[in-house]
Amino acid sequence: MSLHLEIITPDHVIFEGEADSISLPTPDGEITVLPHHIPLMSILVPGSMVVRRSGEEEIFAVSGGVIEVDGKSIRVLADTADRAEGLEEEAILKAKAAAEKLLTEKRHDVEGFAEATAILDHELGRLKTVRRRRATRRTSTGS
Repeated sequence: MSLHLEIITPDHVIFEGEADSISLPTPDGEITVLPHHIPLMSILVPGSMVVRRSGEEEIFAVSGGVIEVDGKSIRVLADTADRAEGLEEEAILKAKAAAEKLLTEKRHDVEGFAEATAILDHELGRLKTVRRRRATRRTSTGS
């Protein structure tokens, strides 16, 4: 038994297909959705989303959004979503440093501070995803 999964951003559909389980970051921690899960709506927070199907895992970096589960399908409406294999740690670290600098510069500007915090949260989620993918690959190859 599987779930139909859609990962949708404002730009396009990132993924549509069947999955055995999906783990997602929420404000209360990571949840895993399996077939026949109770209906659920939740907020999506920046972090890693893991899609498992046929013994394989695909990892995505996601930012804010919402999750809708009806037991047969799950729809993830994310502000942004990136496949982990398309992310480069060095570029993320540079963007994270720039966000931290902006956070310091905007500490007395409420709107600017909120925007800098959102950017930093996004980059931290992407960094977590890259590192999670690397750790998963190491474990599966036995290195």
